[in-house]
Amino acid sequence: MGGLRTPREKWVEEGLRALARGGVASVRVEALAKALGVTKGGFYGYFADREALLAEMLDAWERESVDDVLERIEREDGDVLDKVWLAGQLTFSSDRLLPIDLAVRDWARRDQDVAERLRRVDNRRMDLLREAIGTFCQDPDEVEARSLLAFCAAIGSHFLAADHAGRTREDVIARAADLLLDRPPGSRKR
Repeated sequence: MGGLRTPREKWVEEGLRALARGGVASVRVEALAKALGVTKGGFYGYFADREALLAEMLDAWERESVDDVLERIEREDGDVLDKVWLAGQLTFSSDRLLPIDLAVRDWARRDQDVAERLRRVDNRRMDLLREAIGTFCQDPDEVEARSLLAFCAAIGSHFLAADHAGRTREDVIARAADLLLDRPPGSRKR
C-alpha cells in the first residue's frame, strides 16, 4: 500500500496493526483513535460500527495477502515452482503479513464468518500449490498431499519451537520446499 492514505485507510491499517499485535479483542475504536491521534467520533464518519471496520480489515488482508501476492508473482520471471516459493515467502516470511495472517487464523477459531473467509483465502493458496505441483506430478492424491504438506510447513513452522541439529530454520524450510516441489536442493530462484 503506497502513497497517501485516506483517513478511512488509516483506520483500517491501524486496525490491522492492532489485530497483528493483540488479536481481534485489541481492535477497539477508542484505542485506534488514540493511536491515530484523532477523536473517537471521527471513526463514525467512515464506519457504521466496529463490525464494519472489521469487515474492511478482512477485505484489506485478503486483497494484500492473496490478490496482491498473485499479481506480484505473475510479474516475476521463473517457472511456476519459483513463483509458488515466492508467494510463500511474500506471505509467510513477511514481517507485515505473517502476524496478520496468524491473528486471522486465531480469530477464525471463534468466528464462523471469519472462518469462511479464511477457508476462501486458503483455498486460493492451495489452488496455487496444486497448480505448481501438478506441473511435475500427475497423481491427484499425491498433488493434494504435497500441497497440504507444503502449506502446513509454511504455517506450522511458525509454531514449532524445535531446534534443527545445527541447521537454521530457514535452511530446513527451504530443503522441505525443495523436497515437496521435487527440486534439487538450492535450485529455486532466490
